[in-house]
Amino acid sequence: MTDPAVIWRCLFRPGMEHFALRETANGWELAGTVIVLADDRPLLVAYRVECNGDWHTRNVELSVTRDGNQRTLSLHPTNEGRWLLDGQPIDAVAGCIDVDLGVTPSTNALPIRRLNLAVGESADVTATWVQFPSLEIRPLSQRYTRIAEHRYRYESDTGFTADLDVDDAGVVTTYPGGWERVE
Repeated sequence: MTDPAVIWRCLFRPGMEHFALRETANGWELAGTVIVLADDRPLLVAYRVECNGDWHTRNVELSVTRDGNQRTLSLHPTNEGRWLLDGQPIDAVAGCIDVDLGVTPSTNALPIRRLNLAVGESADVTATWVQFPSLEIRPLSQRYTRIAEHRYRYESDTGFTADLDVDDAGVVTTYPGGWERVE
């Protein structure tokens, strides 16, 4: 498998993302740059998510620029299952394995790869959800069901459901109503 780099087009507002998945000596790295309109104002997000070889999130670095102001966040889980935001514990997301960056479809690859479901199987996960542009962090209960070789049904506790098409690497190609890969 080659390390894919893709461009996604946002389907529900003006926006694009450049994303790359790269194998590293310690596991995997997801990195992207998202440019979208959020509340009719430009939002620029650059992120890097590091995972171990089992697809457990190990570190998340974010840079968010809006209205000329930049904010950076550093998130990582501890060995005890707690998450730290800029070194401070976030008790609400203790025990979460995955991170879900709400501004990109890239982080859907984390549970898809980690769970390695057979067609017809489902699994429930709770992710550390970073919402944009607010940067609020909370747990998000999710269910992934593999409904075909390259298709997963995604359901969240917000009531949202979508059938995600993915490539051989588990990277989203089509996220109905959300994102579409243009290459």
